[in-house]
Amino acid sequence: MYAIVETGGKQYRVKPGDTLAVEKLTGEPGEILDLDRVLLIAGNSDSETRIGSPGVAGAVVRAEVLAHFRGNKIIIFRYKSKVRYRRKTGHRQSLTRLRITDILVDGASSLPVAERYSEPVEIAPVESTEVPTATAVEETNVEAKASAEQEA
Repeated sequence: MYAIVETGGKQYRVKPGDTLAVEKLTGEPGEILDLDRVLLIAGNSDSETRIGSPGVAGAVVRAEVLAHFRGNKIIIFRYKSKVRYRRKTGHRQSLTRLRITDILVDGASSLPVAERYSEPVEIAPVESTEVPTATAVEETNVEAKASAEQEA
């Protein structure tokens, strides 16, 4: 299933699992946002394509904010011939990276239960964080060579 959503004056074709960069939105990384300006929903096997006028009623695209960043620099160069007029300026747009987690139609998720994204699970810290030193590595190499010579 896919949807066409509008945000920041632009339209994007999205499906669950996609990541995309949109105009800056409010929200901290890790926060879940609901994009409610859904223009079209299609690709669902059990129902036909739903086209909104202007938006599909009861449709929401749920997305997770991954990061805020700035886009590439755009150079603006103004020039007028024969009068020595040159102006060079630049611009970097603020953007937000989103991961689409789900498409909801009338409150029902479009994903099967097994495929839905769950909340992030915290991983237990590793008990030992020792990094082997060069001497410890050399000692193990010497022991391995000695055992190989004894076997031969």
